[in-house]
Amino acid sequence: MGRLPQTGVAAAVLLLCLALSLMVGPYGLSLRQIGGLMLAALSGRLPDGPEASVLFQIRLPRVLAAGLVGAALSAAGAAYQVTFRNPLVSPDILGVSAGAGFGAVLGILLGLPILAIQGLSFTGGMATVGLVMALAVAFGNRGEALSLILTGIAIGALAGAGTAMVKTPADPDDQLPAMTFWLLGGLAGTRTADVAFLLPALLLGAGPLILMRWRIGLLALGEEEARALGVETTRLRLVVIVCATLMTAAAVATAGTIGWVGLMVPHMARLLAGARFDRVLPLAALLGAAFMVLIDTAARSLAVTEVPLGVLTAILGAPVFLTLLARGGRRWN
Repeated sequence: MGRLPQTGVAAAVLLLCLALSLMVGPYGLSLRQIGGLMLAALSGRLPDGPEASVLFQIRLPRVLAAGLVGAALSAAGAAYQVTFRNPLVSPDILGVSAGAGFGAVLGILLGLPILAIQGLSFTGGMATVGLVMALAVAFGNRGEALSLILTGIAIGALAGAGTAMVKTPADPDDQLPAMTFWLLGGLAGTRTADVAFLLPALLLGAGPLILMRWRIGLLALGEEEARALGVETTRLRLVVIVCATLMTAAAVATAGTIGWVGLMVPHMARLLAGARFDRVLPLAALLGAAFMVLIDTAARSLAVTEVPLGVLTAILGAPVFLTLLARGGRRWN
């Protein structure tokens, strides 16, 4: 199967997942109702009634946010894995999730509004990765891959310790449950403003990756080989890290900490499309969006109380990843 058919099939699967997710919920909507409401909105006639409120104010923003979060985490994971030449690298390898989590729980402890909490989470994620890169350069390693990973692990551990310290004085009846639920991941209460925040971040992060996909793919050959082909590896790696961190921080600030997506989905894309990054990147983004839409649909449909997204991704991600490892591990290199 060629590149275009694979991408086209993945896009079709995503559309089916979006339609299914819009239909499923405590207040069920038929595909005909959804189509009629969409056409009415596009024609300039603002529909009213309970169906319109459920679709446009609750379900559509949440479904779109789930797709954008999945696409961002998967694209970031694919970029990190090829940049560091390590299939076990995930988007939070440099501490972005830990930093974003620290910012979020700090905002909850201070009693800030939700927009301020999300802003502080996004700032914490970006600042953590910035500190990792600055320390790696200060140590004289000039942003080399191994130095960045080891520094990221150390700073991520410090950010995790900071999160634990912030949770200690939190109100156990109000603040502590909010912190715990946020750290487990969820999209309850998602609004149109969240989509408006996620979409530009995804475009700003994915744009340079798409434009430089051929050069980024050369990083998989190794440091010396890529430089021999005219690639400035240090500068290119810096651009990739900034773009991937931007997408990851925006996703974590919106949906909380969600593991496995950025690690597992790029492997699925690689098994389908091969090792070429220019093929893996769009396929991973589409598959990640479809996967997160389905996970979020299950999270709000399996029980009366919403299941955290991080729990579901771990339950599904671990066995799926082991299956991929058993069936296609030899094709990763």
